[in-house]
Amino acid sequence: MMTSVDTELLRVLGDPLRLRIVTLLAREMLCTTHLVEETGARQTNLSNHLRVLREAGVVETEPCGRFTYYKLRPDVIASIAGQFAELAESARTAAENKRACP
Repeated sequence: MMTSVDTELLRVLGDPLRLRIVTLLAREMLCTTHLVEETGARQTNLSNHLRVLREAGVVETEPCGRFTYYKLRPDVIASIAGQFAELAESARTAAENKRACP
């Protein structure tokens, strides 16, 4: 039974702008220009966040002419969701377990 969550992935997704990017990419593939329009972030800031998401394996790129499109990797999101589901299940059974005080 797993009782911990991937802390590196949580750190990556814990940033509000990165979470917004992930939420947008859950709906459709977008290029940097689209993401700038949707988030209002500066292109350089957005590119840095996209690099972090790529390095963490959360998004993949797909070249399209002079643009680069980004797409979310649903398996990574499903993995962390599964980790949280296991944690929740552990918490349900923990209510039945009580360690005695010395």
